Amino acid sequence: MTDEELQKLTEEISIQFFNKKFRHNARFNKRLRTTGGRYLLRSHDIEMNPHLYDAFGMDELIGVIKHELVHYHMHIEGKGYKHGDYDFKFWLNKVGGSRYCQSIPEKRRTESYKYHYLCTDCMQSYKRKRKIDTKRYVCGKCRGKLKQISLK
Repeated sequence: MTDEELQKLTEEISIQFFNKKFRHNARFNKRLRTTGGRYLLRSHDIEMNPHLYDAFGMDELIGVIKHELVHYHMHIEGKGYKHGDYDFKFWLNKVGGSRYCQSIPEKRRTESYKYHYLCTDCMQSYKRKRKIDTKRYVCGKCRGKLKQISLK
């Protein structure tokens, strides 16, 4: 799904369920990780997580769009737009928007640790991306000396 298709879908849902136009922008934001979407208070735009659509399909996406549109319309009208407000809960229930989205599966990143250090006293292991000065730094657990044991 493209940003243009998302914009059109959001406008259609807004008219169908709220009888009001959505006059701002809806777009995908690939940087969203833990949330299905968000409403931006300053610009009145809506950003959606593209991984949500990829993982769960159109039904979950529509539920999150409804949720964000409730934030949008309540904020524009000057009513309670926050999750705990009565107006928000009422309209979310009325339009059938999702209160929470499903957990989005994370794409695993490979560990990019270059350096591995070991405490000579308590055998505490430390993995670091950057090299550290073993003369200056000591073990945080027992204050023992650190020894570099591997370098990738």
